[in-house]
Amino acid sequence: MLITVLGVQAQRVYNFTQGLAIGPCHQYGREALYTDQLAYHLYRGDLQKPAAGQGLTTASTDSLRWQAVTPDQQGKFRGRSFTNGYLYLTYTADRDQTALLHATGPNMVYVNGTPHAGDPYALGYLYIPVSLRKGVNEIYLRTSQFSRYQGLTAKLIFPEKPVALNTEDPTLPSVVLGNQSEPIWGAVVLVNTTNKALNGLKMKSRLAGKELVTELPTVPAMTTRKVGFRMDASGVMGKENGKVVISLLQTGKAVDEKELTLSVAGPGEHYSQTFVSTIDGSVQYFGVAPQSKPNGQAPALFLSVHGAGVEAIGQARAYQPKDWGVLVAPTNRRPRGFNWEDWGRLDALEVFNLGKKQFKPDPQRIYLTGHSMGGHGTWYLGATFPGNWAAIAPCAGYPTLAGYGSHDGKIPEEGATALEKMLLRSSNPSNVIKLASNYKPLGVYILHGDADRTVSVEYARQMRKLLGTFHPDFTHYEYPGGSHWYGNESVDWNPIFDYFKWHKIAADSAVHTIDFTTANPGISSTMRWVSVEQQQHPLVYSRVQLKRDKKAKTISGKTENIQLLSFNLSDFAPGETVSITLDSLNTVSHTVKSAGERLYLAKNGQWGIGTKPALTQKGAHRNGTFKEPFNHRMVFVYGTAGTAAENEWAYNKARYDAETWYYRGNGAVDIVPDKAFSPAQYADRGVVIYGNATTNRAWNSLLANCPIQVSRGQLTVGTERYAGQDVSAYFAWPRPDSEIASVAVVSGTGLAGMKAADANQYFAGGSGFPDYMIFGLDMVKDGIRGVRKAGFFNNDWKLENRETVGQP
Repeated sequence: MLITVLGVQAQRVYNFTQGLAIGPCHQYGREALYTDQLAYHLYRGDLQKPAAGQGLTTASTDSLRWQAVTPDQQGKFRGRSFTNGYLYLTYTADRDQTALLHATGPNMVYVNGTPHAGDPYALGYLYIPVSLRKGVNEIYLRTSQFSRYQGLTAKLIFPEKPVALNTEDPTLPSVVLGNQSEPIWGAVVLVNTTNKALNGLKMKSRLAGKELVTELPTVPAMTTRKVGFRMDASGVMGKENGKVVISLLQTGKAVDEKELTLSVAGPGEHYSQTFVSTIDGSVQYFGVAPQSKPNGQAPALFLSVHGAGVEAIGQARAYQPKDWGVLVAPTNRRPRGFNWEDWGRLDALEVFNLGKKQFKPDPQRIYLTGHSMGGHGTWYLGATFPGNWAAIAPCAGYPTLAGYGSHDGKIPEEGATALEKMLLRSSNPSNVIKLASNYKPLGVYILHGDADRTVSVEYARQMRKLLGTFHPDFTHYEYPGGSHWYGNESVDWNPIFDYFKWHKIAADSAVHTIDFTTANPGISSTMRWVSVEQQQHPLVYSRVQLKRDKKAKTISGKTENIQLLSFNLSDFAPGETVSITLDSLNTVSHTVKSAGERLYLAKNGQWGIGTKPALTQKGAHRNGTFKEPFNHRMVFVYGTAGTAAENEWAYNKARYDAETWYYRGNGAVDIVPDKAFSPAQYADRGVVIYGNATTNRAWNSLLANCPIQVSRGQLTVGTERYAGQDVSAYFAWPRPDSEIASVAVVSGTGLAGMKAADANQYFAGGSGFPDYMIFGLDMVKDGIRGVRKAGFFNNDWKLENRETVGQP
């Protein structure tokens, strides 16, 4: 069969027409725990070859049976057993060869036991290079709770070109006429189906007669990578001039060429703007609804966060331009992305800061709004960063991922054991109900259609009831007969913007009462003139309730779970003595030495003068959790010093994580072998280590002083030792050569333990992982009973019994 794929010439395609399905047999969600009966046996090496009517195992008590399935008239595999199960496919090859697997619907895939990213939202742009061996090749597609209805498709594509460009998933800017002095960035996917890394590639762009060449990063063997390139738009004179030709150059010769079309925006029109993200160095974009009648005065700024499946430029276009402000719409890294948490949160803040720098808004007139998943994003970003906004307006939103969830499931409300509670503590930053007091200084306008069947209006009523217990300034409106989306009024609702006009951010000097809660100072630490610098118990909620009297020169109030506080004393003059009384304990008096001084108070039974935390300690700059190292232009370092099987696992796992990061986060990652990793070359970047001290040469330079050590056959946590080949670990540790970056470790004591660490639900928005988690292959079968130990380091990055929970 021939078909045009990837915009190239005809390719040979194999469509799967029969398979076997089984399920339910796994449980993945927004937490560190997971169970997967099929994966358990696959990792053990005793998974039976599937056959119709046969069970997963030979046990007579095994109630699950493989069922033969064929595609329906729409070409999709479906069935009752697809719910949280697997679809098994085979392909018989006449020789060793490479192909692209194009499967829509699965959460992830195993090809001959090797893990690869899936396309759970059936978006269709994911093409995975896979190695096929001569003979029978086995493919397992992991299905989800939605697969029974959504269905799956699968095909193998045998490309004509080993190196090619895929333009199905571009990240492209608009050309804004009259604003074309600087080069603009775009990005497309580069496909490498060779067994060698591609180095020294370049991309040449030609736009309206102007050429520009960009050097490209390394693309490892058998991978795809989204690569950024620059374009010179200075020659574009009209809307018909938006076509750009890009040429992939290898040793100066074009090996592939594609044509793309850029949108061209005239004055006052909506547009997309690209930028290079500091999160991972990839090209991202945001949508803009420009101010309709600029008058030379600082405009208001509206940050609007979109719903699931919505593009940022579509979100921006839902709004008519306002004459008193400019609206920017970040992407959440993808139309579904991270539910505006984790890297979605970072993307929103990155665009927020770019918007402030570019449009120079009135600092008192900054607002936040969003729809559906973006309604959740509004609740979440509003509670997490209350000092950023004058008012917020969640539309058709749900407050928490524990209450509503979505494709990746819900965050569990509460753990059944002490260990599970320790794991779930890591998700505390997601719980806006616990952060609700942070809404006090904000105006809040809640909009919801009263006939919404997608996100029930009961969520709006829940928040109305909660705000009614303490909030002095909120509005709730239910649109009569309104479904989930009842036209652009679902977000561009005039009363919202009228409400915004009534609200301004007060100057810090005028605010004398603060009630602020944070679960993680590494995410949110500051509210106006007070900062939570360090906690007593990591990721337990910390709260300050303060009153300030500038005339009496006093600050008083209560604190919860705070080890170190700081106060900005800008509103007190040098020479004045400030008296601070917290928690009805001793009064601390301090004479202000200089304008803008920051005073630190530490709690050790009593409150006393403290010092700024050392950068080697925990604090707002670096506060831990396993996911934090993925925030700082992470680099994946895979081990090559182990056995052939261990080294293969490390590379495959790093590639799997990179594929998932691309799919979920529109991102790109450097993947390097340990022998090529130089700490100086990757300074101040998060490092993800795959392997252990025996198998990864980079281990000792980054982790020599870590109290958790993993080598072949054993793992130690302080003085405790776990032996065997099936122990796994996720943990984070500060880079010893950096003041901001950390190391994340994905490790195991042997091949079985390494494979048990394959699941990467740490890329699910809101999923919580503590500083460290030690588990065994048996967790894949038995859940929490297979977790050996989990917890947090203290503020000095040391193990502390009170922050650790193990099995009884």
